[in-house]
Amino acid sequence: MKVAHLTSVHPRYDTRIFIKMTSSLAQHGYSVSLVVADGKGDEFKNGVAIIDVGIKQGGRLSRITRTVAKVFIKAKELDAEIYHLHDPELIPIGLKLRKLGKKVIFDAHEDLPKQILSKAYLNKNVAKALSYLAFLFENLTLKKFDAIVTATPYIRDKFKKINSNVVDVNNYPKIEEFTVESDWPSKSNQITYIGGITQVRGICELIKSLEYINKDTRLALVGSFSEPQLYDEVKRYQGWNKVDELGWLDRLGVNNILSQSIAGIVTLHKTINYKDALPVKMFEYMAAGITVISSDVPLWQDIIEDANCGLCVDPQSPKAIAKAIDYLISNPEEAKRMGENGRKAALTKYNWKIEEQKLITLYKQLLP
Repeated sequence: MKVAHLTSVHPRYDTRIFIKMTSSLAQHGYSVSLVVADGKGDEFKNGVAIIDVGIKQGGRLSRITRTVAKVFIKAKELDAEIYHLHDPELIPIGLKLRKLGKKVIFDAHEDLPKQILSKAYLNKNVAKALSYLAFLFENLTLKKFDAIVTATPYIRDKFKKINSNVVDVNNYPKIEEFTVESDWPSKSNQITYIGGITQVRGICELIKSLEYINKDTRLALVGSFSEPQLYDEVKRYQGWNKVDELGWLDRLGVNNILSQSIAGIVTLHKTINYKDALPVKMFEYMAAGITVISSDVPLWQDIIEDANCGLCVDPQSPKAIAKAIDYLISNPEEAKRMGENGRKAALTKYNWKIEEQKLITLYKQLLP
């Protein structure tokens, strides 16, 4: 049974699309293609045929016209039975594929209207207008799709108002990727941040918090800065001398860093876009058996307090972040207990194996 996942934006080894979804489908016997636009050429990996339509040229307008057109041409050539789209700009070609008699799924990684409202570079009135247009666009088009997959229950409930076939496939970790360090005393006085590095994800406050910590603690910073000027700014902070800048790491590298750490940081700002989100890194820290230091977003606080696996702080208070770090470093037994609790929660509830079954069930429903 031929299925094709399409993206004009995401990297070929995207965790949700490649590591989890397409690899899982291939393991369950589907003939899977993944169409990307990165200029790195075609390859076959994890049972998935990765097909490259060429590097994105020009700016955003070119991406949503020329690149999308190339993706559509390649999608038609594949002649798959199910097409799974991962970017809002691909919705128009999803409608064309529906007219060709194909089964089409849209994957809502984020709440697009809320995401637009959170863009700091947009004028507030312009952002509101664009957000409303995105809302109308989704409501007019996605009701025509065969199914909608969402990354969170909140987005699922939103789309249920316009489409009867909506399922949340949460971006929880693959447990087998994470090993737990049993010899806790051998761990370094190290905390870790993993993911994209932006101002709204709390990097400024996190680096400043290192100025206030009492212990000889270091921050392992894994990821890439999206803004060069932000990188230049935080390097001037006093706390930067306690940072080990590691850049992008593969899955094995991430596991190694987490196994050496006491806690993982997810102190994203409490923007409208994050209020109902489920940060992947939070669940990866739990899967790795380390304590979570999280923003006090009510949804995240409920998860962490229910599992008793971490501490929640004001993400825009460097002193509050520092206090949480100091507490865990000074109380290793408590940190270990919280880490073990997080691991248990990941094993029983927050893991990809459970979400994978939702995805496979949906595909079987569309093509019995």
